Order: sequence, then C-alpha cells, then structure tokens
Amino acid sequence: LAPWVPVVGLEIHAQISSNSKLFSGSQVQFAAPPNSLVSFFDASLPGTLPVLNRRCVEAAVMTGLALNCSINKKSLFDRKHYFYADLPAGYQITQQRVPIAVNGCLSYSLCIDSKMSQMVTKTVRIKQIQLEQDSGKSLHDDTRSQTLVDLNRAGVGLMEVVMEPDMCCGEEAAAAVRELQLILQTLGSSQAVMAEGQLRVDANVSVHHPGEPYGVRTEVKNINSIRFLAKAIDYEIQRQIEELENGGTILNETRAFDSKLGCTVPMRDKEGKQDYRFMPEPNLPPLILYDTKSLPANMNHQQVINIDWIHERLPDLPSVKRKKLVEKYGILPEHSFTLLNEDGLAEFFESVVKRTQMKPKKVIGWILNDLLSYLKQHSLTVKESPVSSFLLGDLLNLLEKKEISSTAAKQVFAELWKGEGKTPLEIVKEQKLGLLQDQKELEQICQAVIDGQENEVIMMMLG
Repeated sequence: LAPWVPVVGLEIHAQISSNSKLFSGSQVQFAAPPNSLVSFFDASLPGTLPVLNRRCVEAAVMTGLALNCSINKKSLFDRKHYFYADLPAGYQITQQRVPIAVNGCLSYSLCIDSKMSQMVTKTVRIKQIQLEQDSGKSLHDDTRSQTLVDLNRAGVGLMEVVMEPDMCCGEEAAAAVRELQLILQTLGSSQAVMAEGQLRVDANVSVHHPGEPYGVRTEVKNINSIRFLAKAIDYEIQRQIEELENGGTILNETRAFDSKLGCTVPMRDKEGKQDYRFMPEPNLPPLILYDTKSLPANMNHQQVINIDWIHERLPDLPSVKRKKLVEKYGILPEHSFTLLNEDGLAEFFESVVKRTQMKPKKVIGWILNDLLSYLKQHSLTVKESPVSSFLLGDLLNLLEKKEISSTAAKQVFAELWKGEGKTPLEIVKEQKLGLLQDQKELEQICQAVIDGQENEVIMMMLG
C-alpha cells in the first residue's frame, strides 16, 4: 500500500501589542479584574460606533512586510455573525473580502537529526493577514453550574495569520510557529506569549495517498503551547491514518487537544456548516494606506499610514540576526538558533565575549552546555540567571590565562550559581583552586613530599 501523506495548515491569532483595543479606547491588560476594562462600545450598547486604532493597523502592516506579504492599499472590514455569550454584538468585525496583507511566506529551520547538527530550511506560504476583534471570555463555574462572562478581552485587536497547507508534521508546524513568534516579538507587533493567550493556534489536519485528492480535514482549535502543537498534530495524523486503515471515515469536525491525556477529542461537527452571514461593516470606511509614490502632497502625515516609512524602520529579523552572529563570531548555524530561541541569550553571549579573551567558539560551549543546562534544571529565564555575564566573563578569563583548570572552572561556576555575591577570583582563593605557575614553588612542594617520605623513596630506589 502507498504511504499516507499528511497535510497540515495553520491559522494563528496573534494579539496586537497596543495600549488600547482595536475600535475603542479601553485599555488592554492581562489578568485585570473581570469587566474592569469595558467601554460602551465593547459592551455593544446601542448607538456606539467603532473608531479604528492606528497602532493596530501599523502593527499589521509591519508584520505583513516582515512576512514578505503584499500590503493592500485598500482593505475592507466585514461583520461575521455568530451567537455566543461572550460576543455582545452578535457579530465580530473582521476582514473577509479584502484583508490588509496577502501572499507572503515564512522561512523556518528545523533539525533533521537528534544531535542538532543538521538544519534544513523550509518555507510555508502565508495566504493572508487580517485584522479582527477578539471576543470576551466565558468562565464556566461548575460548582454553581453557571457561566460568567468577562468582557475585558472583547474588542482587543488581533492579527489572524492564515498559512497555506504546506506542512506535513507537528515538528514542522512547531518550528514555523516558533519562528513567527520570534518575528512578532522582534517587531514588537505582538508579545506573543502563548501562556497569556497572546498567540493561539488552530491546526487543520488531513491525510491522503500520493496522487489522490486531499482527505477530509479536521480542525484542532486553540492550542496554547508550541510543545502541545507538535503533539496534537502528530496525534491527529496517527488517529486519522488508523481510522482510515480500519475502514472508518474522517468527519469534518472541530477537535480540541487534551494535554493531560495527550490526545485530541471531538468538540463539535462542522457538517451543518455555520452560515456567518458576512456583510460589509457599515460603520467603517475602507482602510486606505499609502506608499511614498501615492502619498498626496497636501496630506497631513499624522492622518495617514505610509507603508514605505514602516518598511524603512523594520528591525533586523531573526534570520538576519543569526547570520550576523555566525559571521561575526564564527559559531555554528545551529548554535545561532539556540542563542536566539532563548530570550536574552544572544545579548548575554555577546556581553561575555566582550569581557573575555576567550575565543567566541569556546565561550559558546560554556553558554550552551553550562549556563543553559543550569537554567533549564532550575526553570529560570536568562534574565533570572544568578550568574551574570560579567561574572562568567571573569571566570572564563581566569581559565583562558591558565590560572585555573577547566575542572576547577566548573567548580567555580557551581559556586557562583549559589548567588552569594563572591567574584570568581575570591572563590578560587578561598577554595585554593588556582593552578601553580611558579616553577620554584612546584619544586619546593615536590621536594617537601620526597623529604617527608624518606623510607618510601629509598625502597623505590632499591626496588
């Protein structure tokens, strides 16, 4: 039998990093007291009107440019109707017909062997990026069997990034989302912290035989960690293959990933496909953007968004940063991935290199093998490390000048980790870990040992 070909496509909702919501002046803040950040518009009181937040539009343009998209100079807003307790208006304002950005691509890399030594680079096409509002949050209180609604999140600006089905396993999807997360954080367009719901992933999964049309797909909703994303997709691929091989059929349904059980479970079927009754949003005009060529002469710059102006101010993206690290320090490409994947680690590494005479290739070993494994063991971030880049730099200098052995250096590192405020040199002196450099001193020690063991020395000479 021909093997099965899995197909994976992702839809990702990234919460825009902005002080206020997409269409209202309410503040955006995680874990604020319930319903404390709700304007009349968010609660959908009659007569309230949306006012578009400029910052959210700029963040979407910036993200679109970073993902190699075409930015539409004219995009439109639509209403998507559905009934849910935490959607007070009974519709969501989104972009269905003409979104803000289209036809992009994202390159990501992954290791093809367990030793992390061989990287391959792949590309996933980005179909579109659209602006839309988030819904509120329903909190199900089982003890009192009631549902409470918190509208703090209602109306918060989201960018929905829709990827084409170009991936084939959980590992690829996880690598692509991690790269997207790094890009968003580098741009500052989203903080993209998955644990706080700022990046939520829906995965569409199907399997088919080569040369045949795509199979029926299922959607796994709202996956909130990169590790769970890989597990959910791989589980779903296996489940579908087993189902089909046992003569079953795949339902076009929405499933959820149960992280405790490590499997996907049905949520609702999509058979009676929901009619969202899309219609143009009557209270918002088309969104018009300009570039330098199309910018009218008498236009006030505060009133318009200039795509070229945003393009010129894009920071170095992760791929460029990695390249620079490899070229500047002669480190391996896979090491540059680890440096960027851990928040603050690249800066830490560069600061150690500045402070020490040790070659960057040797410094990277200490950063990845010692510092990182200690941090992982104690579940700490780079910023929480008890060993600062200054202390590590000083320690590596002692090692480089051959004042201590590498075994002693590891002992000193373990002492520094205790965070008692001692310098590497103080620890070396206290614990007498220094290597002897003085030939005379060495000779005296040897002589003293021989003098103290006269009988043994005579026996050996006679032996």
